[in-house]
Amino acid sequence: MINGKLIIGLGLLLALSVSSCKPDEVDALDRPYRLSLPAGFPSMNIPADNELTEVRVELGKMLFFDKALSRDSTVSCGSCHFQLNAFSDVVAISTGIEGRKGLRNSPPLFNLGYHPYFFFDGGVPTLELQVLAPVQDVNEMDHEFPEAVARLAQNQVYQEMAQIAYGRSFDAFVLTRAISAFERTLVSGNSAYDKYNNGSSNALNESAKRGMALFNSERLSCNGCHSGFNFTDYSFKNNGLYVQYPDSGRMRVTALPQDRDKFKVPSLRNVALTAPYMHDGSFATLPDVIEHYNSGGAANPQKDERIQPLLLSNQEKSDLLEFLYSLTDNEFITNPNYAP
Repeated sequence: MINGKLIIGLGLLLALSVSSCKPDEVDALDRPYRLSLPAGFPSMNIPADNELTEVRVELGKMLFFDKALSRDSTVSCGSCHFQLNAFSDVVAISTGIEGRKGLRNSPPLFNLGYHPYFFFDGGVPTLELQVLAPVQDVNEMDHEFPEAVARLAQNQVYQEMAQIAYGRSFDAFVLTRAISAFERTLVSGNSAYDKYNNGSSNALNESAKRGMALFNSERLSCNGCHSGFNFTDYSFKNNGLYVQYPDSGRMRVTALPQDRDKFKVPSLRNVALTAPYMHDGSFATLPDVIEHYNSGGAANPQKDERIQPLLLSNQEKSDLLEFLYSLTDNEFITNPNYAP
């Protein structure tokens, strides 16, 4: 279930979101942010109270990398989400303040404006609310949200930017909206696969092309869950990782037995950069992941019926791996607009 701190934080934010503020009355110094979407991507649904502007995005980026968000000022969002790794972490379980270990593997951050919910269990419904969880989580930043807001509100630069961006003093509304505004700009869609899909026939080598055919084949049916432009259908599945799971997954949110041991299907974009894999970081490499699916997984009663032994040859494994490598967007991980 969602912890008590998060519920309190949700209530605080909801109260602020219905205040008398008119967030569309933005200072003339602020300008709309030009969000460039890759070819083939749908339009992004952006909340009316948080349209993207240059100052909102810049303020959000500053806050994303500010360690003052954590109680002892040692951990920022950027401490567990590295740009060169598609804004994921390089360890199985990230470390919060005082060396505390979190619950799950830190997911990559890109194309977040298209997600219908957040975290492996889908426990948070909007990007604006998402930041409340890591700030207040005892194993991450361990900071009561009102106290975090009060500390950051002492920053004069933040106060000035809040007035320009949202027409109000720095508060919880500004903090949550600004970080989510920056996160919506983390768009990735210019991999070799995308170039091939958009008409560049030489963007993929022959091995990657064979791997793509395998990926989309009825035999493997990888695209049954990893579908669409973002390579995920955002559903919750059990992929047979364990016979018995230490983490009950989606059931922690819904309390429904049918949701036990199910986790949100992740995007496969930039997957070569986001090791280790699975909700608990239990697989160190992509070949390990392929071997898991090739084996058919463990005999968990909740396992999706599509997870069956694949009987892949060594060449097929190599081709599938080559296709997954082709989903890497090098421009995304080197874009200076995303750097602190």
